[in-house]
Amino acid sequence: MKAAVYTRYGGPDVVTVRDVPAPTHGPGEILVETRAAGVTTADWRLRAAAFPGLVMGIAGRVMFGITGPRNPVLGSDFAGVVAETGAGVTEFRPGDRVFGFSDGGAHAERLVMKADKAVTRLPEALSFAEGAALPFGAMAALEFLDRFAALKPGEHVLIVGASGGVGAYAVQIARALGAQVTAVGSGAQAAMLTGLGANHVIDYRARAAADWGGPFDVIFDTIGVTNYAQMAAQLADGGRFVPLNFGIGDFAARGAAKKAGHAVILQVNADTKAGLERLVAMIGDGSLRPVIDSRFAFADIRDAHAKVETRSRAGAVIVTF
Repeated sequence: MKAAVYTRYGGPDVVTVRDVPAPTHGPGEILVETRAAGVTTADWRLRAAAFPGLVMGIAGRVMFGITGPRNPVLGSDFAGVVAETGAGVTEFRPGDRVFGFSDGGAHAERLVMKADKAVTRLPEALSFAEGAALPFGAMAALEFLDRFAALKPGEHVLIVGASGGVGAYAVQIARALGAQVTAVGSGAQAAMLTGLGANHVIDYRARAAADWGGPFDVIFDTIGVTNYAQMAAQLADGGRFVPLNFGIGDFAARGAAKKAGHAVILQVNADTKAGLERLVAMIGDGSLRPVIDSRFAFADIRDAHAKVETRSRAGAVIVTF
């Protein structure tokens, strides 16, 4: 089968589509023929070893490979068709359309998943590309806003990076949770962000972060361009600063935040079957929809990586098989 392989860290050019042995499945697993996959910020960071901050940079190299990548095939978000099922699998059958989140390996024509992990049936209303556009961004937004920040109806949330791979879902999920949403993005994306449910849109090119307003009950920074000290004056009493990406400085800020009556929430989201099924329910009731910035043929995956690395997009970047 063909897979997008990288054996050293670097720019998009280190990724090469080549023939590799097809994976084999075992008991409790399913073999999926991949039809679409996302290229995410996580894929860019892993491919380039672009881990934020010194501490995360060292930890990232230890976890993923000191001198080169330990796992040569990237990709977490996927959608496809079940080709085969292993012994003991009763939830899926060959021919089922599925989507989910893997621990890597989705940038390949075939993928093995444990049936009880983050994989579920793809709603009939969604294409494979739309299914692959959801898991990373939408599950992160749901976990951070609902479980970690405990966003409540009527609260006011500021979403930084609102048109990105996580932000486009954060806007929708915040509205579904009953919040008032102020979205920070480019002026060119204002109509899209309003269409996703933002009550107010701020063009970051026209207004500096210190002038974004407030008071906000939650500030969710999806792209790592602010910090607590910078945003504290715009938090309400009991406000929560929630960075998706964080470093040692964010840990140090927690004491100052507590003294000011705020909280700095530092968490890593889990990717689960239950989370996917909750997204499916939100798609069903109309409160959530996939957002795709661009689609590339799998053979052009380098171009998809380059697009993600610009950090300028409106939704997910997808490769199709």
